[in-house]
Amino acid sequence: MEKSVHKVTDIQDNFDPNLRKIVRTKKQLALIPVGSIEQHGPHLPLSTDSDIVTEVAKRVAKKCNLLLLPTITYGVSFEHSPFFNLSVTRTTLQNQLVDICLSLVENKIRKIIILNGHHGNQKALSGIADKISKLSSGQGKVFVISYWHHMNREFDHAGFVETALMLAVSDKVKMSRAKKGLVTDKMSLKQKSKISKLASTHFIKVTKTGVWGDPTKATKRDGMMILSEIVQNIAKKVSKLLY
Repeated sequence: MEKSVHKVTDIQDNFDPNLRKIVRTKKQLALIPVGSIEQHGPHLPLSTDSDIVTEVAKRVAKKCNLLLLPTITYGVSFEHSPFFNLSVTRTTLQNQLVDICLSLVENKIRKIIILNGHHGNQKALSGIADKISKLSSGQGKVFVISYWHHMNREFDHAGFVETALMLAVSDKVKMSRAKKGLVTDKMSLKQKSKISKLASTHFIKVTKTGVWGDPTKATKRDGMMILSEIVQNIAKKVSKLLY
C-alpha cells in the first residue's frame, strides 16, 4: 500500500493532484531562488552563489510554508571576466523569470518572491514586478529580495561572509587555499563607492585575485549564525506578504 504523501514545499518533488489541492485550498506564495555560476577565488566553488541562495530559500520556504521552485543557477556575471563565469544576459534572465512567473499565475499561484543570490543579477530583476503586474492584468504580484540585505554585516565576495556561509551549507570549501583579498575597512565611503562601481563592470581591476574580503578566519559556526540571522529576517518580511 502506498504511504500517504506528506506535505512538501518543493514544487518539483510534489505530485500533480496533491499540488493542485494545495493551491486550491489555500492562497500560496512561491519562492524562486536565483544564483550564478562564477569564480569565487581559489577556495570556493563556482556554484557558491547558487548553493547559498538555495539553502536560504529552503529554510525560508520551510519556515513560512512556501512553495519552493528549483534554483535558477545561471546569472549575469560578465563582470568577472576574465575569471571564469557562465553568464546569461540581463534580458535572458529577466525573460526566463517573467515566463516562469506568468506560468505560476496561470496555475493560480499569484504571489511570488524572487530570492536573489548574486549582486550582478539586480538590474535584471529590478523591472520584473511591474512587468508581471502589467502582463497579468494585476493578478500576479512579484517581490524581489536580495538575501544579503537581511544581515547586519557588510557583504563581500569570497571573503569572510560568503566563506562562512559556504562552510555552513556545503562541504566544497577548501580553506587551505583561502587567501586574504581586497579589504575595505579603512576606506572612506567615497572610496568604497568608487571601487564598487568599478567592480560592477571589471571585478579583476578592483580585487586582482577575485576575492573581496578576508576569508581566512571564517568558520562554520560564523556561517550558521549569519545564516540564521538572514533566514529570520527574510521570514519576518515574507510573513507580511502572506496576507
